[in-house]
Amino acid sequence: MTTLVSTTDTLTRDALAVLQPGFTGTTAPDWLLRRLGEGLTSVGLFGRNITSPEQLSALTARLRAERDDVLVAIDEEGGDVTRLEVTNGSSFPGNFALGSVDDVHLTRAVAQELGRRLAECGVNLNWAPSADVNSNPANPVIGVRSFGADPRLVARHTAAYVEGMQAAGVAACTKHFPGHGDTAVDSHHAMPRIDVDLATLHARELVPFRAAIAAGSKSVMSAHILLPALDPDHPATLSPQILTGLLRGEMGYDGLIVTDGMEMDAISKTYGIERGSVLAIAAGADAICVGGGLADEETVLRLRDALVAAVRGGELAEERLADAAARVRALASWTQGARGDVPEPGAEVQEGTAPGTGVSSDIGLVAARRAVRVTGDGDLLTEAAYVAAFTPVANIAVGAETPWGIAADLSRILPGTGTDTYDGESPGTAAAVVRAAGERRVVAVVRDVHRHAWMAEALDELLAARPDTIVVEMGLPRAEPRGALHVATHGAARVCGLAAAEAITGTTA
Repeated sequence: MTTLVSTTDTLTRDALAVLQPGFTGTTAPDWLLRRLGEGLTSVGLFGRNITSPEQLSALTARLRAERDDVLVAIDEEGGDVTRLEVTNGSSFPGNFALGSVDDVHLTRAVAQELGRRLAECGVNLNWAPSADVNSNPANPVIGVRSFGADPRLVARHTAAYVEGMQAAGVAACTKHFPGHGDTAVDSHHAMPRIDVDLATLHARELVPFRAAIAAGSKSVMSAHILLPALDPDHPATLSPQILTGLLRGEMGYDGLIVTDGMEMDAISKTYGIERGSVLAIAAGADAICVGGGLADEETVLRLRDALVAAVRGGELAEERLADAAARVRALASWTQGARGDVPEPGAEVQEGTAPGTGVSSDIGLVAARRAVRVTGDGDLLTEAAYVAAFTPVANIAVGAETPWGIAADLSRILPGTGTDTYDGESPGTAAAVVRAAGERRVVAVVRDVHRHAWMAEALDELLAARPDTIVVEMGLPRAEPRGALHVATHGAARVCGLAAAEAITGTTA
């Protein structure tokens, strides 16, 4: 491939420095190591890159052997969105479970222990937390990734999460600025539009981001959303009014601004990733996240060369690119020196305290148990049951490969328990469940039943046929509680499933 400039000059090094690319495989490819030597400062990790803590530690050590201040970033929210535990499900509940408990000490402790595990594996930048106010219950991409629908609740837990994560020496990245909660469109697939006035944005969307800034969030991630009240022409990621005028100017934020994934359709199908990346840096972004779907050397070189060409063609100010690169390097420097003064978490703590933190290493399960809500007066399970998992299509941020549910834990507690999955493509779902269950009691596991008509219909038919059915809602509990027992876990992390299995059997793992 023909490149525009030598890979040793300052301009090219700055262009590489602002990229946060991903790659494929569980070891660092040679091309990535070469680019680290040429100025690349960040690397993004995804579930495809991780098989175990030991493997991840070896991978990050290899990256640091090439560049000791490399920023190793990951999308590890806990809950539904996990990369550390993509094959088994997370040991930490997500934001909605923490918001439902509403104990900021607990949230801080969970984030600190998650951060400790990341740091132990050599990860020093976490693209979390989500500070979105989930004001639209039909939201297909945020949902339980949000702490809730109350801006003040979201604000206090966002701040606590930032404090806990950074106490472990891992930079937090508060997202998705200026707020992705009031949308029914997933920006992985199209451009969401939020038509609310400035007063609403300031009173709702921006409240958690102000709290994150006050808490010292080292980075903020922009959203690929259109907010006409702020900028009628450009999505937030590409908007000087939003990134420079609002976030930098009005809100006084001086940390790193990172884009959401530029390969997402909201940007790539509208502007293209090269053009979008140039516009993002020009608008005030400092780092370009790319690699969730595009993860190769060619992509890195295309973006590098597009930025260099934009500077040389006068479309992008050289000083703006240099400033962006300097902010990336400044954060990399902070992570090298971060020691994390450990705050008193104040949360419920069990035996098995993590080294040097005062936080229980089992704090994720502690939190998941506290988040469970049980209603109804049906009997607990005492014998083998049948678990019917009503499974909607997973959004891209979560990924279809991460398991969820309660069947594995219930089978361990009550041997002989069976299970199967059902989706909206299967006619006669309720009758099929009844046949498969036989004499066993049914446990129906659902997610966001309020958003899926097929799921609500199948659940109603099942309850009419088998009134003793237990219903476990692992999404937003917006629908009226139904079933002999109704369990709301406020999330679908592995520990949420375990907590639900304990609740309906009256046992403790």
